[in-house]
Amino acid sequence: MLISRPHNSDGLDTAHVHNYYELLVSEMVLAANPRAKEDSEFLADVSCVALNHLPPRYIRHDVDMNFFMSPVEREETHNKVKMAVDDAIEFVLTHERDKKH
Repeated sequence: MLISRPHNSDGLDTAHVHNYYELLVSEMVLAANPRAKEDSEFLADVSCVALNHLPPRYIRHDVDMNFFMSPVEREETHNKVKMAVDDAIEFVLTHERDKKH
């Protein structure tokens, strides 16, 4: 989220601009792997990998995005995020194992 820079060089407020997928990814990582609740580095690594495999969707208010999505779009979004998170967890775990050997 762009909270560290409340105004851009033109003085426009960007404090609430964020990637729609950030919260969804974090929630899904926390639900998918118990380690994420204990290990903030793991949570961050998995979140970054997953977010890099999703298209950016910058918005100001989550409620606007949810309001304008159909039930089918919400389900597709959920499935897309789940797949990205599952793949990211596997990627991070595999690369941790590779570093140990």
